[in-house]
Amino acid sequence: MLSKDELIAKAKKPGQDAMRLHPFYRGKIEIVPKCVIRDMDDFAIWYTPGVAQPCRDIDKHHDRVWEHTNKTNTIAVISDGTRVLGLGDIGPEAGLPVMEGKALLFKYLGGVDVYPLCLDTKDPDELIRVVKILQPSFGGINLEDIAQPKCFYILDTLRHEAKIPVWHDDQQGTATVTLAALINALRIVGKKIHQIKVSMIGAGAASVACLRLMISAGVKPENVIMCDINGILHPERKEYRRGDPRYTFCRITNEEGRRGGIPESMRDTDVCIAYSAPGPDLIKKEWISSMRKDAIVFACANPIPEIWPWEAKQAGARIVATGRSDFPNQVNNSLGFPGIFRGVLDVRASTITDEMCTAAAHELAQTAADKGLDEDHLIPTMEDWEVYPKVAVAVGLMAIEQRLAKIKASKKELFEKAASTIKRARDQTKILMESGIIPPPPEEGKLEK
Repeated sequence: MLSKDELIAKAKKPGQDAMRLHPFYRGKIEIVPKCVIRDMDDFAIWYTPGVAQPCRDIDKHHDRVWEHTNKTNTIAVISDGTRVLGLGDIGPEAGLPVMEGKALLFKYLGGVDVYPLCLDTKDPDELIRVVKILQPSFGGINLEDIAQPKCFYILDTLRHEAKIPVWHDDQQGTATVTLAALINALRIVGKKIHQIKVSMIGAGAASVACLRLMISAGVKPENVIMCDINGILHPERKEYRRGDPRYTFCRITNEEGRRGGIPESMRDTDVCIAYSAPGPDLIKKEWISSMRKDAIVFACANPIPEIWPWEAKQAGARIVATGRSDFPNQVNNSLGFPGIFRGVLDVRASTITDEMCTAAAHELAQTAADKGLDEDHLIPTMEDWEVYPKVAVAVGLMAIEQRLAKIKASKKELFEKAASTIKRARDQTKILMESGIIPPPPEEGKLEK
């Protein structure tokens, strides 16, 4: 086992490599053709004069834009840079590396083409307007790294008013993967979801969405103690207004009327789910020791969890998860959004519902269970490529069941379509690397210009 210093050094390595390789590649995605270009005459098909015919066809039958263009496989990742990872409001330019990374994950894991768009506005109504006027070009929208509380308003508005699916990964994506991990953690410790007492540390977008989905999956709100920067939520808290989900949570959670902060919220609970400020030491070992037997702790702040996982284990937690890929049990949004959007696009769903998210969570959980569960293996990893078409199928079938899909297909048809699209994206990347078109990274200390 690695020492504490070795583990900390390992945790710092991805950031060091990122600073070395981002300037080398100058970005992570680019646009490449998907049609044949046999000679210059082909441009008469793809551009003028031939392109006028599909234009006329779409003008007469608007839905045929899905057949003639890449709208059927293209989404936008949109951010204003006001809450980037755990870094806060660093602005749209500083947020662009994250959005490019998101686009890369969408393509490689889900076969989805993505444009990263960082907007120079903090006005929620202007952001809503931009999304609406962009709709003709995209099959869906992924909102990313937008500060709360405006992120709740933006998502709720667009889910009702947009003509294409709009999803906020920091809310719905985080909630989906967290629920999957919780389902399997409870399987391991032998507890029922409707019986557990839960401490929620943080009341931002991720925590709010997690609680919403957990309640829909069976967690009783009266058994939840949610704590924000000012302490435990309760009915006397006045800073949240009607329309803010935390206003509702102040009234439906914390039935026993607890007061105080993080330590009081964690006492005598089965599960602690933290999406708060980067640690370590935001959660103390003694607070974990105050939890019930077989405690489950999800310390998911990025880039550093609220408590180091080995310290949480020492304090008595049986199962620990974080948001990092270099520790066991990464609660990783990347397990969710590529397959979810793959499924949404493949059936041309009009929206993404909570039921679709729950279906994805159960598929994630079952895929891991089929491989074998233990305390360090709650959910699949990004290496388990088959999870993405499986999630796509679960989402697509739920959209069909809810009558929200324009395309009807069988389970087998959906799996074959998703798997072939994802395999194409992976094979394309492999060929580009093998041919040298994507150059290999330089050795450390030998950075090329």
